[in-house]
Amino acid sequence: MSKVSKKSLIATAIVGVLALAGSNIAAADALTDLQNTEAKIFKQSKKSQVKINSIYEQTQDLLGEYRNTVDEADVLRGYNDHVQRMVDDQKANVVSLQKQIDSIDEIKQGLVPLMYKMIDTLETFVKLDVPMNIERRQERVANLRDVMNDSNVTTSEQFRLILEAYEIESSYGTIFDAYQGEIDLGGRTLTADFVHMGRIALVAQSLDAKHSWLWNNDTRAWEELGDEYLKPITDAIRMARKQLPADLTKLPVFAAGAK
Repeated sequence: MSKVSKKSLIATAIVGVLALAGSNIAAADALTDLQNTEAKIFKQSKKSQVKINSIYEQTQDLLGEYRNTVDEADVLRGYNDHVQRMVDDQKANVVSLQKQIDSIDEIKQGLVPLMYKMIDTLETFVKLDVPMNIERRQERVANLRDVMNDSNVTTSEQFRLILEAYEIESSYGTIFDAYQGEIDLGGRTLTADFVHMGRIALVAQSLDAKHSWLWNNDTRAWEELGDEYLKPITDAIRMARKQLPADLTKLPVFAAGAK
């Protein structure tokens, strides 16, 4: 075997050292590149995660909005169904009311002439009846005629007032009442106190309590009474005005069929 010179060994050693050094440098560069690549990948991964988180949050918000929209749609659908039922019911009521209005017009056509006839009958009755509170009763009839000509008063109110007047006239047959007014004695008129017991008796007395009269509905005139009736009529007037307690008293009455 040939001998290698020391110079060759030294050169070989230097070459080996250089080769090892070159290998270490290459490895260091590769590691740096790998680290840089990993850093880029991590940075990109972090950005991607941020985007993913943002997309997830947006998705959750959209999902919540969708659920709310669905819930609101269900509520609105139920409310719309309720409103539709109400509208249908109102339409039915309108149809019913229109039919009633049409029938009211027909009723009015028959009722209005009847009311005028009732007023005429009431006026005739007042003229022929015992003339208690005659001025007030005649005024009531005149007011009814005014009401019938007033377009602001409904037909139902007109009819109610006529029925009310009939009820008042009916009550005159049962009440015991006293009032003050004018008495026509056929040529002279004076102020007197009047008292009536229903329609049985209507009497009057002068304010000085010295004269008394009885209404004769057959002759449609006042007839003077004797002095024996002065005190009973005075007592009757005071009883009707609650100035004396109710008690028996004597009042003149025309017998049925008497002339």
